Order: sequence, then C-alpha cells, then structure tokens
Amino acid sequence: MTGAPTQAELAAARLVLDRMGVTAEDLLNSIKPPAPTFAEYIPIVSAAVSDGTRRAYTPYWNRVLDQWAHISLSDRSPTDIQRLVQHSKANLTVRRNTRNGNSAAEHLIAALRCLYRHAVNDELIDERSNPAAKVAKPRRQPSNRRALSGRQMDQLNDIVATTGNDPQLDSLIIRFHTETAARRGGALALRPKDLDEEQCLVYLREKGETSRWQPVSPTLIWHLLQHVEHRGAPMNGRLLRHANGTQITYHRYDYLWNRVGENLTWAGKQGVSTHWLRYTTLTWVERHFGYAVARAYAGHNDSNTDAGSTTTYIRATVEEVARALAALTGEHHPLAA
Repeated sequence: MTGAPTQAELAAARLVLDRMGVTAEDLLNSIKPPAPTFAEYIPIVSAAVSDGTRRAYTPYWNRVLDQWAHISLSDRSPTDIQRLVQHSKANLTVRRNTRNGNSAAEHLIAALRCLYRHAVNDELIDERSNPAAKVAKPRRQPSNRRALSGRQMDQLNDIVATTGNDPQLDSLIIRFHTETAARRGGALALRPKDLDEEQCLVYLREKGETSRWQPVSPTLIWHLLQHVEHRGAPMNGRLLRHANGTQITYHRYDYLWNRVGENLTWAGKQGVSTHWLRYTTLTWVERHFGYAVARAYAGHNDSNTDAGSTTTYIRATVEEVARALAALTGEHHPLAA
C-alpha cells in the first residue's frame, strides 16, 4: 500500500479480524514489550503494600523467586501456578499445626493474585491474561482452634510465669491478649502513646489497617505503664520490650509458645497459640453478653462479615465492651458504670 487505507479496506480488515476472534486491542498488546520478570517486579510490589501484607506474603513470594525468578510474569499460565502450588505442598515444612498444606496453597495463590493485580493496574499485562485469577483457592477447612477451659488457662499462666528467660514480659503478653482478644500484630504495634490511663483504654491497630480503642483493666494499664518506665520504651516506639530495652518481634511469640508446648503436653499436641486466647475471650464474651458485644470486642467491622446488613443496627458501644471486660476480670472499669 502506497497511501492511506480506504474505508472498504478497513471494513474488510475488521471483518477478517472479527471472524478470527481478534480485536484491535489484542494486536496492540501483541507488540507490547514483555512484562518484567518476577525478580524485577516482586520488590516493586513489596514496597507498595502495607507492612502486614508484606509480612504475610514475603515467604510465598520467596518461593516464587526460587522457581521463577528470571521468568516474565506474562509467561506463566494457570497450569504453571497449579504446578507450583503442588510443588510447594509436596515440599512443605511439616509443623504441629500443618493441615495437608491447604493453608500454604491458599496463601501462595493469594500472594500471586496480589502480584498480578498490581501488574494489571500498572498495565503490564491485560486483565484477561491474569493467570492467578483463574486458579481457585482450596476450600478453607474449619479451624481446630477453640476456647480454653479455666483449668487450661490456669496451667498456661503458671508455665508462662515460672519458666523462660523473661517471665515478667511473657506474663504481660498473655494478660494483654487475654483481656483485649487482640491479635499479635495489635500487641506488637502498641506504643506508649496509645495508652489512655484515665479511661483505661489502649489504642489497637491491627490487620486491614483497622484501629479501635479497647478497654483494659486498671491492673493491666498499670503494668503496661510500669513496663514502659522500667524498659525505656519511647513514646512513638513499640511498647513491649526485652529486659535490655530492645523491642520484641514475632520471634518472642514463637519462643513463648514453643516453651508452653514443651511444658504442657496438650498445648504442644494441639498447637495452642496466641489466637487461641482470642477464641477463649471472645467465646466467653459472646456467651455472657451476646453477639453484638463479642463482635465489638473483637474489633470486627461491617466489611468483614457475611452476617448480613442487620449487623449495621446491632453495634455495641465501648461502654458495653468495658462492662464485659469488668465482668471478665472482676475489676471495676471507668467506662462500665
């Protein structure tokens, strides 16, 4: 062709493309430069997500890098992802709470979906070419966690307070989670500036960038303030500290629960962890104060429930949560009058 195509020629070209099932967008995408490799793109996404997302997905992104570091994102298919999932399950590190690798498979697929979702948003791949979106997650199995009995809680507290290299710290951690039903991330993110001594409240910042003021007992608020004073926690730094003043990490929890499992056979066999304390407290609150108060106590909001729109009208107040806490601890709370 020496000149611009005529309308008849363009119409003929459209007809041919239509019969082939090809769009003009497909032709444009075909001349795009290749998508970056996993080694190039994972650090970019890792820097863009929240700290909690990065902590959750980094182990799975590392597995992807072990297998696909120098492969382009556009060169993987749903079948490739399914093969990687099966490879990860076959080479899974077996722990006491391992359940056929389904949880690891679910998290690996979620990590890849996060990666490809950013690639689609960055227009590095077409949304229809997203292989991670076409791989189904395994069905989530019911949790084995349950509420601990009073006798089990007594045994647990006794072991924590009488063993280990820092019983004072570990006892404070257990008391904090028992009263607040907070997740590990909420305790680790706690700062001295998050304590309201007058109203006996702590400001919890947990997963999904949620936050709330949570009532705690006068005894716990006093011990938290003593911990700040004796271990030198800065106002804007992490509150929970080792005896030498360094901030604790998730490794402290691993050390604590491994010790509990070594000393309490039932705890070791069942894989008791911090989240069991959350189950224990919330079960007690629900039984004695109802679903709405337990829901508020847990820090659940309207976006993370499938219970329907009725939950909009049954929100409990912080005063109701304080009354539940006062009954749980047997201590007066300023907001529970």
